[in-house]
Amino acid sequence: MRIFSPVSTQLFLPNGLLPVYTVRNFCSGCGPAPPHSREAEGFKEQGNAFYIKKDYAEAFNYYTKAIDMCPKNASYYGNRAATLMMLGRYREALEDSQQAVRLDNSFMKGHLREGKCHLSLGNAMAASRCFQRVLELENDNSQAQQELKNAESILEYERMAEIGFEKRDFRMVVFCMDRALESAPACHRFKILKAECLALLGRYPEAQSVASDILRMDSTNADALYVRGLCLYYEDCIDKAVQFFVQALRMAPDHDKARLACRNAKALKAKKEEGNKAFKEGNFEAAYELYSEALTIDPNNIKTNAKLYCNRATVGSKLKKLEQAIEDCTKAIKLDETYIKAYLRRAQCYMDTELYEEAVRDYEKVYQTEKTKEHKHFLKNAQLELKKSKRKDYYKVLGVDKNATEDEIKKAYRKRALLHHPDRHSGASPEVQKEEEKKFKEVGEAFSVLSDAKKKARYDSGQDLEDDGMNMGDFDANNIFKAFFGGPGGFSFEGNSSAVSVQKVFEKSRLCIF
Repeated sequence: MRIFSPVSTQLFLPNGLLPVYTVRNFCSGCGPAPPHSREAEGFKEQGNAFYIKKDYAEAFNYYTKAIDMCPKNASYYGNRAATLMMLGRYREALEDSQQAVRLDNSFMKGHLREGKCHLSLGNAMAASRCFQRVLELENDNSQAQQELKNAESILEYERMAEIGFEKRDFRMVVFCMDRALESAPACHRFKILKAECLALLGRYPEAQSVASDILRMDSTNADALYVRGLCLYYEDCIDKAVQFFVQALRMAPDHDKARLACRNAKALKAKKEEGNKAFKEGNFEAAYELYSEALTIDPNNIKTNAKLYCNRATVGSKLKKLEQAIEDCTKAIKLDETYIKAYLRRAQCYMDTELYEEAVRDYEKVYQTEKTKEHKHFLKNAQLELKKSKRKDYYKVLGVDKNATEDEIKKAYRKRALLHHPDRHSGASPEVQKEEEKKFKEVGEAFSVLSDAKKKARYDSGQDLEDDGMNMGDFDANNIFKAFFGGPGGFSFEGNSSAVSVQKVFEKSRLCIF
């Protein structure tokens, strides 16, 4: 029978000071330890020396030699477990710690190390049981008390992460996993959950990095393969993503997430390609429906869905569904704020709906990002249209199209001038008279500009008409009316005789007005 008695030398280990034990043969007469026990003790002493120097690889080798000489010595397994923990090999350290407490259930350091290994690997429940055992052996052990709190914190973070994932609060899940990994740095489960949520948040490089670290240690890890595929899938690299999903399913045929993602990736690619084909063939209604169906497949695929919204907006603009097209572009930009094509498409839709300020804003965003000649031209054109839109729209005043002919402009003026002439509303209230007088003046302004080729050209190009010496503030619409309708010299709208003349014009033009 063997017993262990502490000597004065102390070994500093991660969980505190561990007495170095010498092995004695407890037999009749308590004679000296057998030669192989003394040799094992020598290996352990050398291991201690290397451990103190932080040469953990050599320390591991000598503790292993000690175990080979005396495989029933709990402290040797305990020391080697401490070394393996320093090397980050927690699963092997766990096995040694468990072997140590199997050999000696009262070995407090063994229970502490087993708990630490469980904690580092993310098994907080098992860790708690180990720390409870330590407190049974030594109820005021401060390290066990602290580690027990750490285990309880991990369990709480796991609970919060589960709720966060169900609510699609992926930022909360990442936060919880970061906190949990502070006490469980070797837990692949926590790392995978964090990586998956990073991918769902669009933080693909970070997610890829976490998954790649795991695959370097375990190339067959199905969860890590799934996350790699997920990142590629969300970056619209669907063919490569499918390869990773298939590989994950080879490693774990029951991996539900990989199976669902693989199915979605294939369906999304097929539906998008169908939509593209219909668009190229000019079948816009069918393309619109196909893109709409594709958008229902996976709401988490941000980048692909942004493209689908932009594609549907393009089709919508072809179908004259401009408001819906603008809405689709806005959704695309919300998903991907760097999506230049969506900004350009929306800006064009704004131009088509004469929302020039919004168009200028989008073109400015594009030009700030990509300073090309084409984008500069788009911006200048939008700014010109905005400037023109802030002036009176003489075409609207006359009720004609911007491509109206000279005859159409004359007919429109004749109709509007007679409709709004002040004499026609002499019996109306002062408010109505004032409003009709204003409209009459605007009609005259519009005709004076659009009936003059030079002024019309300057007006259409957005130039200021004041440069031609035309001051609209001093404009007299009566002169235009008189010149247009003709009449005796001295024709005026201020006397009774003029009222008779104007009335005759009204009577002759009755059919034109109504």
